[in-house]
Amino acid sequence: MVDVVFVLLLFFMSCAGSQIIEKELNINLPSGRSTGLNAIPTTPIIIDIFPDGKVQSSEKVFDSPTSKDLPELKAWLKDTIAKFGDKDPVIIRPDPQTRQERIMDVLNAASASGVTKLSFS
Repeated sequence: MVDVVFVLLLFFMSCAGSQIIEKELNINLPSGRSTGLNAIPTTPIIIDIFPDGKVQSSEKVFDSPTSKDLPELKAWLKDTIAKFGDKDPVIIRPDPQTRQERIMDVLNAASASGVTKLSFS
């Protein structure tokens, strides 16, 4: 009996040390409300993520599929925001087979670039 309790105690102690701390990304999702008749239509920035890790927008491939920091994508998004402002939404279109880790890499790059309007398609 004591052995079972001791093994359970060891199990719970080892599990308690491996907790993952989640971080929060501030993302504004679209509300679905119309903006009115006089609103200027926005041109979305569409970023495709392929199962092999390739990140592409406007037929331009950014960084290597193994790059976690995505410096080319960050620079391109910063330049685009500097030229046209942050009114245009960024739409991320991951393939259903894309790894979640790669989607998070793109989200982190968008957040670091100053993207304020982001959604998934």
